[in-house]
Amino acid sequence: MRRLSSAARVSASLLLCAVVRVAHAQSPTAPPSSPVVLRAQRLIVGDGTTIDQPVVIVQGDRIIAVGPASSVAVPRGARVIDLPGHTLLPGLIDSHTHINSSDSDGGDMAVLRETGAHAAIYGVVNAKKTLDAGFTTIRDVGATNYADIALRDLIVKGVVPGPRIFAAGPSLGITGGHADVNGWSPLIQIPGTGMIVDGVEGMRKAVRQNIKFGSDHIKITATGGILSVGDAVNHAQYSEEELRAAVEEAARLGRKVAMHAHGAEGIVTAVRAGAASIEHGSLIDDAGIAIMKEKGTFLVPTLIILDEIARDGEQKGVPANSIAKARAIEGDRRVRLRKAWQAGVRFAFGTDATGDIHGRNAQEFALMVDQLGATPMQAIISATSNAATLLGAQADLGTVAAGKFADIIAVAGNPLDDVRRLERVDFVMKVGTVYKSPAATTTR
Repeated sequence: MRRLSSAARVSASLLLCAVVRVAHAQSPTAPPSSPVVLRAQRLIVGDGTTIDQPVVIVQGDRIIAVGPASSVAVPRGARVIDLPGHTLLPGLIDSHTHINSSDSDGGDMAVLRETGAHAAIYGVVNAKKTLDAGFTTIRDVGATNYADIALRDLIVKGVVPGPRIFAAGPSLGITGGHADVNGWSPLIQIPGTGMIVDGVEGMRKAVRQNIKFGSDHIKITATGGILSVGDAVNHAQYSEEELRAAVEEAARLGRKVAMHAHGAEGIVTAVRAGAASIEHGSLIDDAGIAIMKEKGTFLVPTLIILDEIARDGEQKGVPANSIAKARAIEGDRRVRLRKAWQAGVRFAFGTDATGDIHGRNAQEFALMVDQLGATPMQAIISATSNAATLLGAQADLGTVAAGKFADIIAVAGNPLDDVRRLERVDFVMKVGTVYKSPAATTTR
C-alpha cells in the first residue's frame, strides 16, 4: 500500500517545527535517576514464555532485572508502579506503517491538494496515537519529502512524543508503477508518491540518496498494488537484476530492504534478490512459500488495511478502482496467507497503518488469530521478538529482559485468553519514561 504524499518539496523538519510546541508541552519528563519497579499479575516476555507475579526493575532507559516477586528484591528508594490484574508485555512493534498519512486514497489526489505541511502535522498526531496504543517502535515504509526521517529525529530529541521510528524515506518504484501517479495526461507533470527509479544504476543511486538523507532501511515496490492506478496487483514491476542491485548497495551501507509484493512472481523475484521482508504477500504460491522458508525471509501480512478496503472502501472514500482490486483478491489472499503461516514462513506484525488505522494497530492481532490460525502468543511474538529480529534490533528490543531498552506496556486481564485486550492499553513506558499509566506510584 502507499502512503499519502505532498507535491511541495519542502524540508519536513522545518515544517514539523511549526507544530511541535503543543506536542512538546504534552511530553513527559525524562526517566528518574532512582530505579523504577513494575509489578503486575503476569508478564509475557515476548519469546513465548511468561512469568507470574513479575517484578521488572528499570534503571534509566534500560531494564536491569526481571523475575518473579519471590526472587527479585525491590531496591530501597525505588519508585514502585503497581498494576494489579494487568499483564506486562514488551513495547509492541508495527513493521509496516505510513506515519505521515491521513487516509486511504493512495495519495494520487493528495499530490494535487496537499503540501508538505500536511504530512508533517499528520505525523505528529499519528505518532502520539501510535505510542498511546502501546506501539513503542514502528518501521515506516514510505513517506514523501523524508517527512518520516524528520519526525524520527524530533522524537529522538524529545520535541514530540511518539514511537521509535525505523524510517525508509520515499519508497522506490518504476515509471508507471505502484509508487507513480498514473492515468493523467502526459501534458501534466505530477511527482510520484515515491521516488521513480529505473535500471540497475538508477537503483544504486536511489539507495545511496535515501541513505544520504537518513534512511534506516530501503523500501521498494516490487509489484503492482491496491491503491495505485493503472497497474495490476499481480504483475512484477522490477527485474531481479534491478532489485539485486538495490539490495547489494543497501547491504554495503548497512541497510536492509523491504519489498512490497502482492503477486506470486514478484514475491519469488524479490526473495531471490535478497529482500529482508515481503510486504503484503497476498498471492504467495507454493514456490514463494518454499523460497521464503529457505531464505528465512519475513512476511508482513497487513491484514487490517486490505480487509477494510475490501469491506468498507466506499465509506472510507477509497477510489472504486482500488476497492475492485482489493475485492478481486480477497478470498484468495486469505487462503494463501493462511497456507504460508501454517507452512512455517516467518511472520512479522504489520498493519500498513494509514488514516484512522493509526492508534488501532492492535486490531491486527485478532485478524492474525482469526484468518491465519495463529495463537494469541504467536501473534504477540510476531509483534515483539520476531519484529525486533526483522529490524536487526533484537539486542535492544522485542523482549522484557535485563539489558534491553525499557519499552514495556500493560493491559488489563490476560491477552492470551482474549487477544483483543491488546486493543486497550493502560500503561506505556518507552526507554524508561512513562507516557501513560492508570496507577499511582509509591516509593520504597
